[in-house]
Amino acid sequence: MDLPLISINKATVRFLNNTLFTGLSFAVSKGKSWALVGKSGSGKSALLHTIAGRFNVTGGEIVYHFFDDFIKHTGNADGHLTYHKLIALVEPKHHFKNLSNTSDFYYQQRYNSSDSEDALTVEQYLHSITPVFQQNNYWNFEKTTGLLKLDELLSKQIIKLSNGETKRLMLAAALLKSPVLLLLDSPLTGLDVQTRKDFNFIIDEIIKSGITVIMATSPYEIPDAITDVAILQDGAIIKSLTKDEFKPALFMQDDTDVIDNEELKALLNPETAKTTYEHIVKMNNVFIKYGDKVILNQINWQIIPGERWALLGPNGSGKSTLLSLINADNPQAYANDIVLFDKKRGTGESIWDIKSKIGFVSPELHQYFPTDNSCLQVIESGYYDTLGLFRPSQKVKADTALRWMKALEIDKYARVLLKNIPASAQRLCLLARALIKNPDLLIFDEPCQGLDEHQQHHFKTLVDTICRLSNVTLIYVSHYQHEIPESVTKVLRLDKGLIIKNE
Repeated sequence: MDLPLISINKATVRFLNNTLFTGLSFAVSKGKSWALVGKSGSGKSALLHTIAGRFNVTGGEIVYHFFDDFIKHTGNADGHLTYHKLIALVEPKHHFKNLSNTSDFYYQQRYNSSDSEDALTVEQYLHSITPVFQQNNYWNFEKTTGLLKLDELLSKQIIKLSNGETKRLMLAAALLKSPVLLLLDSPLTGLDVQTRKDFNFIIDEIIKSGITVIMATSPYEIPDAITDVAILQDGAIIKSLTKDEFKPALFMQDDTDVIDNEELKALLNPETAKTTYEHIVKMNNVFIKYGDKVILNQINWQIIPGERWALLGPNGSGKSTLLSLINADNPQAYANDIVLFDKKRGTGESIWDIKSKIGFVSPELHQYFPTDNSCLQVIESGYYDTLGLFRPSQKVKADTALRWMKALEIDKYARVLLKNIPASAQRLCLLARALIKNPDLLIFDEPCQGLDEHQQHHFKTLVDTICRLSNVTLIYVSHYQHEIPESVTKVLRLDKGLIIKNE
C-alpha cells in the first residue's frame, strides 16, 4: 500500500467569513501526482491554498506526513523548520516588489525607462531564492534555468517580462526551493503554443526528480505524468479517478448560451452619436528599444474603424509593448510616427483623451486595483479610466455596471471585494469595466485566461454579438485559436519584434 504524503480528514475550511469546504477528505500518496479540474469557483484554487496552509481549518484535520518523514531523515536542528517551507505554491499572480522591497510595481512601470530599472533582473531574483537545505539540491540554478528556457532572459528586469515569461520565472523560483510538494494553480494559462508543448516534458522532469505535483488545470491540459484526477464542484470533491479513467469528453459543460440581444443593444446605446475616424491606429516604421534590446522593429500597421484584428505571436514577441503604444501607456510613442484616432502622438492630446476611447483588458491588470474596491466599484471605474474608483459612486453609472455584470453572469459578486472572488470572475469584472463606456476600440489581451469552458464560450458569444450590433473596433490577443471570436477577420503576427504576417 502506498504511504501517504498528506491526508485531509473531514476538514472544515474557512477564509475570512466564508466556509469553503465542509467534510473535506483528500489524500495524496507517494508516487502520485494529481490534477484538480472543475468549473470556475468549484474550489480548485481553494484546495491548493488549503494544502499550502493558507486557510483556517476549524474542524477535522490535515496531516503532513511528509514533514514527519523529512524531519526523521534530516533533523530540525534550529527548530524553525515547518511544513510550509517544504511546499511551493505557484499562483496565477506574481508578488514582485521594487529593488528596495518597499512597494509593488505600478501598471505602466515596465514601459518607463527610469522606473523599469527599479526591479531585480531575472538572475538576481532567482539567486535570492533560498532552498531549505543548501547542499546537494537537484534543482540548481543551471538546471532550472535551462529547463525553463530562462538563459536568454537572465539580464532582463522582471518587470519587463511578458506574461508567459513571468509564468516560467515563477515556476523556476518554486523549483529552486527544492520543495517536497509543488502546487500549481493554472500553470498553462498565458503560455504560448511551443511552451505548452514543452510543459509536458517539464512536468515529467519535475516528477522524476521526486517532487509530488498537485495542479489545478483544464480537463484538456493534463500532463502525461499526472497519475490521478480529482473533480471538484461547489466546494466538494465529487469524484476521484486515475488519469487513465478520466475522459475530458465526459466533463464537457453545457454550451447552451442565451444572450439578451435587446439588453445588450440597450447597453451599447447605438443611438448615441459617435465620432467618426479615418484611422483608429496608424503606425509607420515604429521602432522600440530598451538598452541594447530591440523590442519592436519597423512596425507598419493600420487599423480602420470597425475592423477586428487578432494580434498573435509567442511569449516575448512584442505584443504587450505594441499594445502599450496604442493604450497610451508607453512614452516611447512620442518618439515614433504613431497616429491614434486621427491625431498624431505628441500634437497636444493627453493620455486621458486616448484612454477615454479605449476599453482595455490584460492578464495582469487585476493585480493593480485597490484591495478595498468592490467588483461594482472596479467596473464603475471604467468610466474614468482609473485603476479603482476614487470618487463617490453615481447611481446611474453603478446601475449600468450591474447590468454589465448580469450580461457576463457575475452579478452575484457585485458587493464583494475584487480580491475575494475567483480569478476567473476577477477577469470577467475587468471585461465589464472595459465595455461599460462603449469605447471606439476594445483591446482584449488574453481575455479568456483562467475562464472555464462555459465562461469562454459565453464571452466569445458576447463579443461576437457586440461586434454584430455595433461598429466597435477590436484587437484580440490569444495563444489559443479556439478562443478567438468569429467576428475577427484580420491577423497581425509578431515574432521577435518583427511583423511576419499582416492580412
